[in-house]
Parts: sequence; C-alpha cells; structure tokens
Amino acid sequence: MVNRRILIFGLIAILGISVIKLGTNLVKDNMASNEEDIEIIRSDDNEFEVMEDEGMRKTVFYFSNEEGFLVPVMKKIPWDDGIAQITLSNMVDTAELRESLGEMGLLPIIPAGTEIRGIAIDENTGVCSVDFSEEIRNNESEKEEENLIKGVVYTLTEFPSINEVQIMVEGEIVPSLSHDVAINEPISRDNINLIGSLEEGRSKVVVYYKDGLNEEFEHYIPVTVPTFAAMNNVYSAIALLFEGAPEESGLEADIPQGVSFEAVEIDEGTAFVDIEVADDVDISDAQMNSMMKNIGLTLSEFEEIETVELIVDGKVTNAAIPVFANEY
Repeated sequence: MVNRRILIFGLIAILGISVIKLGTNLVKDNMASNEEDIEIIRSDDNEFEVMEDEGMRKTVFYFSNEEGFLVPVMKKIPWDDGIAQITLSNMVDTAELRESLGEMGLLPIIPAGTEIRGIAIDENTGVCSVDFSEEIRNNESEKEEENLIKGVVYTLTEFPSINEVQIMVEGEIVPSLSHDVAINEPISRDNINLIGSLEEGRSKVVVYYKDGLNEEFEHYIPVTVPTFAAMNNVYSAIALLFEGAPEESGLEADIPQGVSFEAVEIDEGTAFVDIEVADDVDISDAQMNSMMKNIGLTLSEFEEIETVELIVDGKVTNAAIPVFANEY
C-alpha cells in the first residue's frame, strides 16, 4: 500500500481524470442493464445493531497479525447495555483469547491483566473516555503501543455514537503510556497501518490488501497509503489496489493477472468500476467474487459510495456479496 507509488501515482491521478471522462459514456450505457449491485455494508451502520441470533450482536474488533498489521474482525458477542466495555474486555490478552485468535493467525493487542475500569460517552461530542488499569502500559515497543491505541480507537469508533476516544490510566489523562505515542487528547480514526511517510505525499487513501505471507489464513487489511493527488479520491485508491501491494509489505491484492483498471465513475452513490480482461485470461467465479470484495472494501472507505458495479469489457457483471473484511 505503500507510498503508493508515489511518483507514478501523481501522474496516474492526473491521467485518470481524462480516462474517467472517456469512460463515462460506457458507464452510462451500462447503467440501464444493472440488476444487482454490490452493497457496501459498513461496520458502523445501524444494520449491525440488529441481533441475528437472540441475545447476540455482530461486533468489530481489531487485532494484530504476526507482521504487525491491525486486522478488523467481526464476531458475535452477547448483547448487553455495556456493549462497548464488554467489547474491550474481549480484547485483553488471555490464554483463552490467544488460543482462539491463534486459529485465525492473529494476536491480542491489549496487555494481559489490563482492566477496563470504566467507560463514559459524551452524547453531545461523541467522545468516549476509557479508563484502563496500570497494566495498559505493558507494551514492549512503540509499534506495539501504537497498535494498541489505534486498535482501541478503531474498535470503539465502530459504534455509531462514538467519534473519538480519550484514553485514561487509573482515572487520569496522561501524556503517553510507556513510549512516545501521545494520548493526552481525544483520538479519532487516522492512518491505520500506515506504510511510508505522510510527508512523501500530498494526500492519503486507505486501500484493502490481503495478508499474503501465510496461506493458511486469509485476512483483508486496511492500509493507509500516501499519494501525490491533491486530495484523497476514488481513482487513486482503485489504481493503487490494481497496482498491487509492495513486495516488502507481505501483502497482496485480490486482482488476477491480466486484469487492468480502466476508469471509475460515481453516479448517485454507485461506483461503476470499468476493468479490462486480457483475451487469454479466464476468470473463475471465485476469482471474480474475491476481486469484487477487494474493490468493494476499498471503496467502502468513501462515504459517498453506497454500491459498486463492475464493468468487465463493457458488460456489467452482477455478483452481490457481503462486503466486510473478516468475519468469524
């Protein structure tokens, strides 16, 4: 995801504007043939408040993989009025949690022995204050501490009523934990799994790649990538996805060889993604669904997009699939 080819993408973003305009007629012609879209379902949508099983709620947690990337995981947990506090309690490192996460190739991010002493949400500001016990400081490295803080913030802000998180220790607001990651003010979602330096680009986008180092586990991972575009935009995000993850990241895109990105057009909340498949390439249904999920996840980072359609060689391809990264 990485410094997403920062020089190359500055040029691509500019060229993309022309490509998008050229592809507009193609998109419009195919809009009438649409039967089914990929519906983007965000984890903070109200739909997730509905309990599919009596007494259970789908809840999103953030854990770490062995390479140190934060991974969103959706699991069902018992419903309770204190659901936010229960969610964090289910992220504290224990033998039982390690065994459960080990089956997914993941690791806990909240140090063992940590207690969640209390949570308070300001309904007016959306700031959630979380009071941890002293054990929250037990992080071996700055990277581990950064993942802890971001993982807590991203997990709590999955709830619609929470916009920012104020981390406290033993009832006090402190400058930092054991390293230099500042927590003296409320923290919002920002720069998850950043690769490279923000100073290397003018803007940034979030792209979803897959964990490519361990074939036993399949995780879609959100990565923040700096770009040369003047502002974050859909074209840059999809172009970065199709370019593929940098080799040093250990990640990969779910885009088959021989498939290229041509253009993207947004119309009334639907993103029409135009791709071209080489004549000698056959894409299976499984490959198509995986590719559409990868595209849908990346586009779900843009609030203005509600559904996605893939246009393959001028024809609309319909495949309705659930768009959430990792569900267990």
